[in-house]
Amino acid sequence: MQNVFPGEVFANTADFDIGIRQLLPRYDEFLEVITRCVPSTSRRILELGCGTGELTLKILKRCPNAQVIAVDYSPRMLQFAQDKITAAGYQQQWTGIQADFGDWTNNPEKFNIGSEFDGCVSSLAIHHLHDEMKLKLFEQIAASLTQDGCFWNADPTLPESPALVEVYKAAREEWAIQEGISLTEIGAKRGIISTEGYSSQDQLATLDDHLQMLTKAGFKTVAVPWKYYGLAVFGGWL
Repeated sequence: MQNVFPGEVFANTADFDIGIRQLLPRYDEFLEVITRCVPSTSRRILELGCGTGELTLKILKRCPNAQVIAVDYSPRMLQFAQDKITAAGYQQQWTGIQADFGDWTNNPEKFNIGSEFDGCVSSLAIHHLHDEMKLKLFEQIAASLTQDGCFWNADPTLPESPALVEVYKAAREEWAIQEGISLTEIGAKRGIISTEGYSSQDQLATLDDHLQMLTKAGFKTVAVPWKYYGLAVFGGWL
């Protein structure tokens, strides 16, 4: 099996868009929820871990005047996203930066990303950081937003009990079967996750822990607009 960065998931980038929809229930739905939570009038949006650009495209369709600054440490993901965004005609509204957002968290002055973002979004990326770094990242996001800025994240969460581990696993297995494939077949396309910068294999936190971290980081209102078994969209406003 091929080594991949955390978040790349599949050995072949071209497998990602189909494979992730088979692996994770309601993938498009939770991206849509993030998109709806970002004000359509947003001008500057920061995306952490843009992957193949699926969330980016949904954001740009909803926010016609937005500039999206996307940070990802995977050159192959950034290239895939850029090609897709260019094909959709949004290349003037998107800037991809190859960087580790964990490094940005600790050393923001190294990166010419700026601040005063109306919104920050992320999907399937932050759960690769350990909890201390998650909190630091949330604090750095808060420092980079405008006064009424918002942050929304879609990620798997840690089950609160062993019983829920089995419940969540069964839900994913049933979803894959509905999609005409098994988790074993999907797994055969996955790569071996290697540590990259501040990220490594899944380092999940409970939903409650995430909300406490957001509050501690300075978000005055925190919310969970969507949850489906072990997947959740959560975030808030300053």
